[in-house]
Amino acid sequence: MEDHKIVQRNLALQREWYGEPLGDRVRRLVVAFNVSQAQLADVLGISAPMLSQVMSGRRAKIGNPSVLARMIMLERKVLTPDVATGEPAALQRALDDVRDSKPMVGRDSLPVDDGSDDALAFPTLRRVASREELVQAADMLGDDFPALAALLRRAGRGR
Repeated sequence: MEDHKIVQRNLALQREWYGEPLGDRVRRLVVAFNVSQAQLADVLGISAPMLSQVMSGRRAKIGNPSVLARMIMLERKVLTPDVATGEPAALQRALDDVRDSKPMVGRDSLPVDDGSDDALAFPTLRRVASREELVQAADMLGDDFPALAALLRRAGRGR
């Protein structure tokens, strides 16, 4: 199989397994925490070249469940009020917390989003947009970003 087809297959697998390509998720974390890919790799506990391969689709999955758990932890921390402000000390604390974590993960214990963190995101979203605007934004995101659209709709409905 030629390289392009392998990458396309791997990106399709990432969408199936992780909801979207891992490169998109990692880029959002790089921006949110104002770090380089290499710094993020260090926090996650993965080598920078391996993270690059996963991001580009040259590899389909993150083989170490602790790395995936740390990535999910960081994604959740983005929604916390102190991190959402972008204050450098808060960002660094969050990165340090995740780097120092020792997630206990297995087939049945990988942390997944149960929706309980929504309450953390809603006040922030409602400060920057009206409920009507949140629903409109969700409609615009539509099928391209279904998880984000669903979050915006929930915030817009007030639940």
